[in-house]
Amino acid sequence: MLTGATTLRRATPVPQRAQSVDFAALRAREFSRLDDGGHAYLDYTGSALYPDRLVAGHATTLRASVLGNPHSESPASLASTALVNEARTRVLRFFDADPDEYVVCFTPNTSGAIHLVASAYPLGPDAPLILASDNHNSVNGVRAYAERAGACVHQLPLDAELRLHDVASALTVLRKTHVGAGLVAFPAQSNFSGVRHPLALVDKARALGYDVLLDAAAYVPTSPLSLTRTPASFVACSFYKMFGYPTGVGALITRRDALARLRRPWFSGGTVEYVSVQSRSHLLRDGAEGFEDGTVNFLAFGAVIDGLDFLDALGMPNVRRHVATLTDRLVEGLRALTHRDGSPLIRVYGPRDRYDCGGTVAFNVLDARGDVAPYEDIEARARAAGISVRGGCFCNPGASEQAFGFVAERAARCIEETTRSGWSVREFARRMKACGGASAVGAVRASLGIASNESDVARLIGMLAEINDNPR
Repeated sequence: MLTGATTLRRATPVPQRAQSVDFAALRAREFSRLDDGGHAYLDYTGSALYPDRLVAGHATTLRASVLGNPHSESPASLASTALVNEARTRVLRFFDADPDEYVVCFTPNTSGAIHLVASAYPLGPDAPLILASDNHNSVNGVRAYAERAGACVHQLPLDAELRLHDVASALTVLRKTHVGAGLVAFPAQSNFSGVRHPLALVDKARALGYDVLLDAAAYVPTSPLSLTRTPASFVACSFYKMFGYPTGVGALITRRDALARLRRPWFSGGTVEYVSVQSRSHLLRDGAEGFEDGTVNFLAFGAVIDGLDFLDALGMPNVRRHVATLTDRLVEGLRALTHRDGSPLIRVYGPRDRYDCGGTVAFNVLDARGDVAPYEDIEARARAAGISVRGGCFCNPGASEQAFGFVAERAARCIEETTRSGWSVREFARRMKACGGASAVGAVRASLGIASNESDVARLIGMLAEINDNPR
C-alpha cells in the first residue's frame, strides 16, 4: 500500500489459485446486492460486476494514501508513478507476457487502445488492413485510417455459423498481393455470437509477416489468455469488462518490436521529453509513456491490481467452466421453448453445437408465423421483470448482417433512404422488412459471468416462456 507521501511497494505476490470455486458462496459474499435487489444481471459482455471487496479495498487504500500527478518528482507524484509501474508489471503477469518482449500502454478503454494502433500503424498502398467480418465497430473504425492512407481493406468472411471461414488460406492468398507488411485485426471472442475465433490465427498471420491486433475485450473476462502462447502484436482490453471496476481504464499490451513500428501523428502532455515552440520541435518519450496521452487515471491502479488478483485467485479456467455450464443450460432452455403448435419460439444465432463459444448468446423471439418480434419489445419485457439483457446489433454490424441474412443491395438502398429521411432504427427495420432485405434488424443478447447462477438463467427462460401465454 502507498501511504502518506512515501513510496512503499504493495505486497502483490502471485495469488494462490483455487482448485475449485464455490460460485454460490462467492455470489452471496461478493455480489449479494443482486439477490437483495431482485436483479437478474445478464449483460456481462457489456460490463462485468465488481465484487464488494474490490471497491471496499480501493476506498481503504485511497483514504490512506497521498497520490499526486505522476508527471513530477514530488513524494506524492513518485508514489503514483510507483503504483502505475506496478500495475504495468501486474498486467503483464496476468497475461503471461514476457516484460522483455511486451509493454503496457494504459488507455481509457479498449477503443482507446485500438485507436492508438489505428492512428499510428504504417498502413499504406503496400501495407493493407485485413479485418474479420466479426469485428466490433472500434476495430471496424481502423478502416478510416487505412482508406486515408491509401491502403487496401480486406474482409475475412464468416460462414453460416458465424465462424471465420478458412482464414489461413485467405491470408496466404492475400500475402501474395503485396510486398510490405500489413495489419490483421480480429476478436478473440465475438461480442455478438460468443464464438471464440482460433487464437492459432495469430501465429499464422505473424508467420506470413503480418502484425496482429487482437481485440480481447469479450474474451478475457472469462477465459485465460497467454501471450507467451499467443504472441499477438497488439492486444486491447478494458478492465471494467473483466472485473467491473474501475471504469475508464483499459490497456494496449504490445510487443516492443511492434510498438517501435508505430508512428504517432501527434503529441500531448505526458508523451514528450520536451517541446520547443521557438524551434517547432519535440522529442517523444520512449516506450509506453510516448503513447499515454495526458495523465493516466493514476488513482485507479490500486483497483486494477486488486481486480487482477481477484481473477487470479479464482483461476480463469474455473471461471471459464462455470460460465460454460450456465451458457449450455441457457442455450438448451432457449431452444426448448416452442409455440403451442410445436414451432420454435426462439432463434439462437451462431453455431448449433456451441463448441468453443463463450458466455454470450444472441437470439430473437419468433411469433407463430416464424416472424421475428421486435427486439425492443423483448427488452422491455425483460426490463419489467428485473432482468438486464441488451438489445440491438451490439456494435457488430458484420456478424449481424450475416446472422440476419442481409441482402447487400437492398440493405444499401434502405440505409440510404432511411438516412435521407432521418435515421431511425425502427424505420430502417420497417424498410428492410418491406423490401425483403433481412429476416431481422437487431436481436436480444444475454451474457453470463462470474456472478451468474442457474436462477438468473431460469428467470430469463421463464419470462420468455410467458410470451406464449401473454403475447403483445
